[in-house]
Amino acid sequence: MNSAFFEELKARGLVYQVTDEEALQKQLNESSVKLYIGFDPTADSLHIGHLLPILMLRRFQRNGHVPIALVGGGTGMIGDPSFKDAERSLNTLDTVKAWSESIIAQLARFIDFDDTHNPAILANNYDWLGKLSLIDFLRDVGKNFTINYMMSKESVKRRIETGISYTEFAYQLLQAYDFLKLYETHGCLLQLGGSDQWGNITSGIELLRREQEVQGFGLTMPLITKADGTKFGKTEGNAVWLDADKTSPYEFYQFWINTDDRDVVKFLKYFTFLSLEEITAIETEFQAAPEKRVAQKALAQAVTTLVHGQAAYEQAVKISQALFNGEIQSLSAAEIQQGFKDVPTYEVSATEDHKLVELLVAAKIEPSKRQAREDIQNGAIYVNGQRIQDLTAEITAAEKIEDRFTVIRRGKKKYFLLKH
Repeated sequence: MNSAFFEELKARGLVYQVTDEEALQKQLNESSVKLYIGFDPTADSLHIGHLLPILMLRRFQRNGHVPIALVGGGTGMIGDPSFKDAERSLNTLDTVKAWSESIIAQLARFIDFDDTHNPAILANNYDWLGKLSLIDFLRDVGKNFTINYMMSKESVKRRIETGISYTEFAYQLLQAYDFLKLYETHGCLLQLGGSDQWGNITSGIELLRREQEVQGFGLTMPLITKADGTKFGKTEGNAVWLDADKTSPYEFYQFWINTDDRDVVKFLKYFTFLSLEEITAIETEFQAAPEKRVAQKALAQAVTTLVHGQAAYEQAVKISQALFNGEIQSLSAAEIQQGFKDVPTYEVSATEDHKLVELLVAAKIEPSKRQAREDIQNGAIYVNGQRIQDLTAEITAAEKIEDRFTVIRRGKKKYFLLKH
């Protein structure tokens, strides 16, 4: 085992809390340790808020340990109250099963379940929670915890004032039971999670101690915060998903390339497998000339390639450069769809007047023909990146990219998409 591994995790800022650090380090140095992180299926895709824990499993696997990816097919039907202001809505079994399948497919892109030396393990807690009777649960799990102990957890204390249902109150016991079952079936000794999971993790360690007289370990990662105070993992108010159909590779790349200067080195340590020496070199170059954005480019390249592959990264760069340089005509229809996914769109009918002035008004790009003519004359209208100042201009076949799209720009930044 790599004795410097744990020290590197700390140097990257990935260790927030740990139970019995000295004993855990000794365990990691001496043998291959089985560890797990749980992923509750609360949607049909994971998002970048899950990326740090996923990459932690990958880091451990690359250093000879055995990661267990636990899909919460059972706990996902309950809802974790940790640091949530309100009760989660409950989903049906069929919905949770479908979401679980999607999440399993995504996890397999990051963690190697076929490795010949230390293959990762996939588990779903519905396999045991779905069979557990209430009486067995109360006798075998509930008897180990006092109400005082459960109420002392920060995740519960935060909700006592506003109200917490027994369903969510019992969540920490279900998660503790997961740890016990993974120890019994796989010999799992370490649970990882975000800092909001500390209370649930320590409950699992307590259950292991009481039921099996075994020392389990817990390690949490820091809550990711952005220097500007906005929530990490959101752009334009929407979640950044790992599913390319929900967040396109171009949008994903843009999220990372727009990282605040104050956050970018921290994110390079969190989200990439670049060595600390490589990151230090990037940081030095970045500090000498921040306007060149070498750190953001390195971050966007590493994470986009990791999540979506080299081809998708190259396509995202191509779209970005084409939009920056106004070279819209160099893009394919598929690239236009990615680059202009969220801009106002107008569907042009086959019988519609294709004169530019008429279309600007019909598509609500301009409020009136008078304003449309004025903007055209003043050079404020661009068709596929080309300035048009001819009042008689029409949208012909030449302006239709693959006979499907025309991109209109008004002023410096306002884009519109015409679909043919």
